[in-house]
Amino acid sequence: MIFEDVLREVNGFGRYQILVFLMLCIPRLMIPMHFLLHNFISASPPHHCVLPAFAGTSNLSQDEAFSVGLPREPDGTFSPCKMFSRPQFQLLANSSWELDNASLILSCQHGWVYDYSQYASTTATEWDLVCEKKGLNQAIATFFFIGVTLGSVLFGYLSDRFGRRRMLLLSFLSTMIFGALAAFSESYLMFSITRSLCGMGLTGVSIISLILAVEWTDIKHRTFCGTISGISWSLGYMLLALVAYLIRTWRWLLLAVTSPCLLSIIIWWWLPESARWLLTKKEVEAAHGYLSRCAKVNGKKEFDSKITPDVLRRTLTIEESKTYFYWHLVKTPKLRKTTLCSVVVWFGVAFTYYGISLNISGFSLDPYVTHFIFGAIEIPAKVSVYVVLDRIGRRHCQAWTLIGTGGMIALNAAIPAEQGHLRSAVAILGKGFSEASFTTVFLYTAELFPTVVRQSGVGCCSFMARLASSIAPLIMLLDDTWRYLPPLIFSVVALVSGTVAFLLTETTNIQLPETIEDVEDGRNKKALGTQVHGQGMDGAIPLGLMSQTGTDAPLSQQQEASTECNGKQHCNKTLLANGIDAAGCSEKV
Repeated sequence: MIFEDVLREVNGFGRYQILVFLMLCIPRLMIPMHFLLHNFISASPPHHCVLPAFAGTSNLSQDEAFSVGLPREPDGTFSPCKMFSRPQFQLLANSSWELDNASLILSCQHGWVYDYSQYASTTATEWDLVCEKKGLNQAIATFFFIGVTLGSVLFGYLSDRFGRRRMLLLSFLSTMIFGALAAFSESYLMFSITRSLCGMGLTGVSIISLILAVEWTDIKHRTFCGTISGISWSLGYMLLALVAYLIRTWRWLLLAVTSPCLLSIIIWWWLPESARWLLTKKEVEAAHGYLSRCAKVNGKKEFDSKITPDVLRRTLTIEESKTYFYWHLVKTPKLRKTTLCSVVVWFGVAFTYYGISLNISGFSLDPYVTHFIFGAIEIPAKVSVYVVLDRIGRRHCQAWTLIGTGGMIALNAAIPAEQGHLRSAVAILGKGFSEASFTTVFLYTAELFPTVVRQSGVGCCSFMARLASSIAPLIMLLDDTWRYLPPLIFSVVALVSGTVAFLLTETTNIQLPETIEDVEDGRNKKALGTQVHGQGMDGAIPLGLMSQTGTDAPLSQQQEASTECNGKQHCNKTLLANGIDAAGCSEKV
């Protein structure tokens, strides 16, 4: 017997799973609001140097004061970071006057004046993180994603070791505490540290909520759940644009997007532990309790009489109780290939996604509108993934969406800046491809790794994704060197990672592997539900469907259908593979 058989007995996607899934979608609304918050709390508004009161300038208009006090950029606009050491009154008569002495141009000496028409306050205006310090402002996003990176490793391991449910509560608490502390930060250093720790907690919310939903869902509905979970991200994405539009002060905005943690902690009391995980830890009684509750809500009242804890203990083929660590992900050949290819794909997915999402300026639209549209385009992208994912398969969907993302980034870079509407359209299309690749990778990866290391596998991949997210904001600073360099890097990474995706194993309509041996022996590759000689191709007899006599019978009766041992160490392998123990046998195949 396999866990998929147990899910069929309790209804693999009944009212219970839907309620759990909806409860897990609520905290997922908060995740994109934090992950993309940098667009608004660290926005750099228009600014210019504070001009000292020189003699003869008091009667000048603002435009005239700017003309004599600020040099111009090549595009004719006033420099945001430079000023003249003394007024250049000759520029009032001839604005194209060529300066003889470059030493007259200095960096801002007395601070900056900011345009507060769009943002009441940001980290850039709070600590003057502009001009020579703009790298520090971009680094805020990098520090946050460094925390997210560490959190993916930490919570990936801890949730495999101590359970999904307890670690999810720890994630909620740490996000709420450090998010609030970040909002009350008194210095750049304090803000960077607390924001990083907040990111660490958010990663736990992200990966644990997804895995918990997948592990309670049957094969048939995994694609649907993955898509809906992704849509909850997109709704949070769009909601951030609305909240940021209404709250223009960065401290209050940060508190606003952290406040859903309170609701999430309340919801947590009704969330179940993963029965799959409990069974790998030999906690059969606890697993049976959650399964019984699921069966009761789903109207499967006969579950308790048909499948007792003793039946689960004697028949379930999940036999792993030892502790696993990250090195088990690369210890065996097939799992090692899966791990290495997956981390490359995740790096490319996250690198390009945040490369697009954290760049909402330079288009013909308002930043709030741009952000909202970037979120809105994700919904049709996710629906498209849902429609095609089971038709063309996870592997092809993953590969081609990444390749499409890289192509759109390259095309957008080639369009002249004057074509603002066209650039916006191409960027939105690229955002759609990028989101489609992100939607696919979460579900695909959860299906590739076995239960005993699934959270560690997703955590390892998430580590690479968050490393990519940390680097992406810094790559944007390279446009000072060559404006085509950032899009070139993003495009190449997308194309390479898309190519690597072709090397992964297809998982469409395939049961989740439970053990590492399932991956290495190929037991997870056989489609569930296809009948061969009265059995599924995986050799498992579905619970309550097939007995030795070919008639419907509960599992407890199937237990009696074992065969005699033929010698001390020989067992009927067919029955044992089906989870039906042969009496007196001393080994399990």
